[in-house]
Amino acid sequence: MTVFHFPIPGVRIGDYTYDLPEQKIAKYPLAVRHDSKLLCYRDGKVSDHVFQDLPSLLPRDSLLVFNNTKVVPARLFFRKETGALIEVFCLEPASPKEYILAFSQHTSSTWYCAVGNAKKWKTGHLPLYNPHNDPKLTSLGLSASLIGQEADRFLVRFSWTANLPFSAILEASGRVPIPPYLKRESEDSDLERYQTIYARKRGSVAAPTAGLHFSQKVLDDLRKRGIGISELTLHVGAGTFRPVKTQYIRDHIMHSEPFSVSREFLQQLISHRGPVVSVGTTSCRCLESLYYLGLQAAGGRVPSMVGQWEPYVTPSGIFYKTSLEHLCAYMDREKTPVLDASTQIIIAPSYRFLTTDILITNYHQPNSTLLLLVAALTGEDWRLIYDHALEESYRFLSYGDSSVLFNSNSKNIR
Repeated sequence: MTVFHFPIPGVRIGDYTYDLPEQKIAKYPLAVRHDSKLLCYRDGKVSDHVFQDLPSLLPRDSLLVFNNTKVVPARLFFRKETGALIEVFCLEPASPKEYILAFSQHTSSTWYCAVGNAKKWKTGHLPLYNPHNDPKLTSLGLSASLIGQEADRFLVRFSWTANLPFSAILEASGRVPIPPYLKRESEDSDLERYQTIYARKRGSVAAPTAGLHFSQKVLDDLRKRGIGISELTLHVGAGTFRPVKTQYIRDHIMHSEPFSVSREFLQQLISHRGPVVSVGTTSCRCLESLYYLGLQAAGGRVPSMVGQWEPYVTPSGIFYKTSLEHLCAYMDREKTPVLDASTQIIIAPSYRFLTTDILITNYHQPNSTLLLLVAALTGEDWRLIYDHALEESYRFLSYGDSSVLFNSNSKNIR
């Protein structure tokens, strides 16, 4: 039986970079989602398409796995009496810790946040910034208090007087946290376009951008071809934009993100016989993490967290679907239909994918962990893919074009 055990990658991050001209970065999305360009990589070759061609490029027995997380307008602005403007960026709930409970709170909710201009905010309640005296904003009665600090994030308590849940407070007063590399302020159009059409579970501060290209037409065409569709939830954190500053990837500290999967979803993976298509790197990281949670359950541990190097230091002789069966057995014993966990997994060259046969993804920043994930799937051909995309005027990053990458080492693809 195969033993899944990989060496911790000693790759230099400088070997996974490329020149990305500013004009190649898409600052805005196209008018129609499925009109984006689509590069198909298979058997060492690339071809050019448009995204609405995707259903015809996938094997009919494929199963697409979407991340149904929903981006929240998590950027809030408050004003000190001195006039200083303080930006508060909600990262994850602290009390209560569960996203559903945090968003349903009335009167107050405490979050871990990034704070801009933090040196000018030491103590005290700050009122919401409302330069035009908008009566709707005034009626919220929203203020923020600095409670403490942990490393590079702050503990902030939000309080409000309106009889509304915190989710509604954010919708009314927050701004969409578009990526910093767009170098512009969010606009009304971002409320719709920096969101997938199937987003349902609030919690992300960055969109799972591979899904932004899917229109209802594309989803309908996938179903007409008999291609399966399933969903998981992984809340994308601001750490996705964190650059790698170490020379070697082994010295980089990967961010952690929470996710949840249903028992029904796990059973679907166990029963599925065709290729598994990860829609985005977030779905991919979650799918790969499930194996190691299953190992934890098989060893009598509570499956809760996958560390960044766990795949590289955990030898095992059981197959992926066997591991998922251990996870289902744990859920049955605990009588829980949904598993909540988190992952810090880092996928870099030397990693062998356990379930992702095909990856749909955008084009990622140089020197990024997401580019390493692509390189782990495609090998040195990542340069072929990116050189071709640059030469053929593909649009890059979150609002850019897409690619569908076939894992040449997969045994499922046919």
